[in-house]
Formats: sequence, structure tokens, C-alpha cells
Amino acid sequence: MLLVGFLSWWYGAGWRGQLERIGQSLASVNDTFSVPLLLKTFFAPFRQISADATGNDITSKFRAWGDRMFSRMIGAFVRFFMILFGLVTMFFTLIISLIRLIIWPILLFLPVIGLILMLSLGTPWKLV
Repeated sequence: MLLVGFLSWWYGAGWRGQLERIGQSLASVNDTFSVPLLLKTFFAPFRQISADATGNDITSKFRAWGDRMFSRMIGAFVRFFMILFGLVTMFFTLIISLIRLIIWPILLFLPVIGLILMLSLGTPWKLV
């Protein structure tokens, strides 16, 4: 009865728990890198302190415009690499999660397989 309960948990609630953990890890990576927010603010200025025109002449207005454009390009550069790192991290998290899902049903039988291999082949320190 205990074995049946364990097997039903392993292939039922245990597998659902693994799926929930995978969803939580992907949500955590998405929250860490905030890819949708970075895409929305891709060309927003990056830590721009002040780039206002101090005078009414064309030179100060052009300088302020140049400062804002430079800040926007730096922001786009930084956001691009953060989006790239976020997508790569999400990809590897997804691959590792899929491997966990594939290994989960087999993991239950590894102690039995190890015991059979130990009894048939012997332990490594006794092979010599």
C-alpha cells in the first residue's frame, strides 16, 4: 500500500510539482531581466541627469539634443544586451527544465538500477 501511494504521488502530484517549479523558475528569470519592460523602453534615455538647453541660442539647443540622443543610444545599447542575456538565460532555463521533466519518471528507478549493477558487476573498489 505504501509503494502504491508513493508511485501515485511520484507520477501525479510530484510531476505537477515539477511543472509548477519550472513555471516559477521561468517567471523568476523573466522578472529578473524584465524583458517586456526593456522592450517598451528600448530608446528611452539612459540615466540622463540634465540635457536641457540653458540658453535660447541654436548651439545650446543642438548640444542638448545631441546629449539626449547620446543618452538614448547608450540606453539602447545597454538594454539590447540585457534583453539578449535575459533571452539566453530563459532559453537555458527552459532546456534544463525540459531535461528535469524527462529525467523525473526515470529517477525513481535509479536506486534499483544501481543496486542491480552493484550486485552484478561489483563495487569499483572490489573490481581490482
